[in-house]
Amino acid sequence: MVGPSRPQIVLFGSSIVQMSFGHGGWGAILSEVYARKADIILRGYYGWNSTRALEVIDKVFPKDALVQPSLVVVYFGGNDSMGPHPSGLGPHVPLPEYVQNMKKIALHLQSLSDSTRIIFLSCPPVDEAKVRQNQSPYLSEVIRTNELCKTYSDACVELCKELGLQVVDLYSAFQKADDWETVCFTDGIHLSAQGSKLVAAEILRVVKEAEWRPSLHWKSMPTEFSEDSPYDLVAADGKTTLNSSEWTYFWGEQWE
Repeated sequence: MVGPSRPQIVLFGSSIVQMSFGHGGWGAILSEVYARKADIILRGYYGWNSTRALEVIDKVFPKDALVQPSLVVVYFGGNDSMGPHPSGLGPHVPLPEYVQNMKKIALHLQSLSDSTRIIFLSCPPVDEAKVRQNQSPYLSEVIRTNELCKTYSDACVELCKELGLQVVDLYSAFQKADDWETVCFTDGIHLSAQGSKLVAAEILRVVKEAEWRPSLHWKSMPTEFSEDSPYDLVAADGKTTLNSSEWTYFWGEQWE
């Protein structure tokens, strides 16, 4: 591992996590916001459900690791909520089993250390028309409905209330956005840059409002190697230098 050691923020989930560094993704946004403050670590698995996640939870988050994450952002539910296939194959997980899987994932993460924080992301809605339009000839029919998405989202939110976890209700958050069906997705399911901005904003809001000590909000965290230096850029007066370690003018959006 390279040094100096930084807090670790792990993104753990299915394709919305795996793809979060593409299309102006929310993982890339978090990496920019937390540059020189924390390392954003990606553990995303396209097509996975909560059952598969539970099968590998000990390998992804070993309890005997020398360094444990400061924050884990967890997203499973979209694939779980797909309609069941008649063969019994596929990613669908019945709702009670999904809730139990997510509870076991949460309890495992809570056991890693007293300072490991957790945010769950609930299942977002989908653009049903685009999902039907984009059916692949290589796949059996994909059944994604907002009725199912909301049911699994509500269950995730309720579980987090029960366990005292922070949660982003993505289903409700997306519904508040103007023209969300057309602007938030690339294919009706996966996130566009606009959809990712919404996710990033919600995560940053939760982190800012959480009463965690120490705070994991980016403005509260120290910036690595931020001391003044004669090697900094020379100011307009030609006599002093300007410390650029906290500059954010180059961000596409100024985040809170």
